[in-house]
Amino acid sequence: MKHRMGTRAAAITAIGAIAVGGLAACSSSDGGSEGSDTLRVTLANHVWTDIIKEKIPDFEEETGLKVELTQLGEDQLSDQYNVKLNAGTDEIDVMMYRPLQEGKLFAQNGYLADLTDRVEGAEDWDWSDFQSGPVSTTMYEDRVMGVPLITESEVLYYRTDLLEAAGLEVPTTLDDLETAAKTISEANPGVAGFVARTGRSAAVTQFSSYLFSFGGDFMDGEKATIDTPEAIEAYEYYGRMLNQYGPDNVSTDMSWPEAAAIFAQGQAAFYTDASSLYQNLALPENSTVSEQLGYAPFPEGPDGSKPYNIPAWGLGINEGSSNQDNAWKFIEWATSFDTVLSVQEQGVPGARQSVWEDPAGTSSFPPALAEAIAANGKNGIGHDRPLVVNVAEAREIVGDPIVVGITGGDVATSAEEGQTKFQAFLDDENQ
Repeated sequence: MKHRMGTRAAAITAIGAIAVGGLAACSSSDGGSEGSDTLRVTLANHVWTDIIKEKIPDFEEETGLKVELTQLGEDQLSDQYNVKLNAGTDEIDVMMYRPLQEGKLFAQNGYLADLTDRVEGAEDWDWSDFQSGPVSTTMYEDRVMGVPLITESEVLYYRTDLLEAAGLEVPTTLDDLETAAKTISEANPGVAGFVARTGRSAAVTQFSSYLFSFGGDFMDGEKATIDTPEAIEAYEYYGRMLNQYGPDNVSTDMSWPEAAAIFAQGQAAFYTDASSLYQNLALPENSTVSEQLGYAPFPEGPDGSKPYNIPAWGLGINEGSSNQDNAWKFIEWATSFDTVLSVQEQGVPGARQSVWEDPAGTSSFPPALAEAIAANGKNGIGHDRPLVVNVAEAREIVGDPIVVGITGGDVATSAEEGQTKFQAFLDDENQ
């Protein structure tokens, strides 16, 4: 029987917006020899880190190892990795990293150790229990480079009162969503049928679920694919939803705080965004519609329901570490069923499917949200942006047709122009 560790706590503030703590401890120059009982672990400032820090004494007692922890903000973390990993440092053993932002770069540069044999050989730990979406993004060229830690997916938030007044069921397809948004917006002047991110770069992640569900993607290998019929249809749909049923005079620079605020202030019927943002809508102090808040899985498109289900953070081993066996012991412990369950009980969503199927694993989430996240985990896609090294530039390119659609422009032409730019970008990056 699997042992449950830890205690339940109140659900946490939106994960994507959290930055906590400071530098907990600095790495030292000792402990770098092979098989050393001192393990240097570098983690990001995150609520997951705060929870796991409290459990590290248990790990030390179980293994006889001593953990030297360095905890840094995201910018500091990136700066340290850029300097130390590029220099081939052996001063980092375990490293917390962002698979979608840094995974490809770190793998290409040889910063991450290949974990394939370790994960496949750890039978009791059970690599097959990890959701396929997050797993796909912690791999590179069929090799496992990291283990997913923290996940999020795109869900449908909705106003239960507006649906009830309109006599509508919760939309299960994108066609149903458009019909409901149109019906409610026409019956309720001043209330938008739909709201979502509109900024060129910011909207890319949330648009991705629409793209996948229409049967498209940003790229196929080294080939850009944003001008396929499926992609154009997705761009047109997303743009039309905001152009025709979105807030009056909708801006084209909204990220999640602005879009969430519109919904939380009762000014929209439907909102699709990250599952991790739910407390911005669910807590009475943040929302005027907390009592009317509903949650549902991402609706089905022509190719089914294919929301992103991503690993926001993962754990890897520094290829330059001479203490890799002990580094793996830490990762194996930190991502075990017991630890993931304990952390998820405190509101941090993990990547183990079995934890989502355990009542204790969903106890800190609203039941309907937990069901939506679990459903997304079974059919989710492991990326929400192009998997490239220069993510920021790529997002700007593939985000252009989103803005064109929102403003009622010619989406097909914009997608064709974007295809040319994005292919040139990929050709340059893959030289």
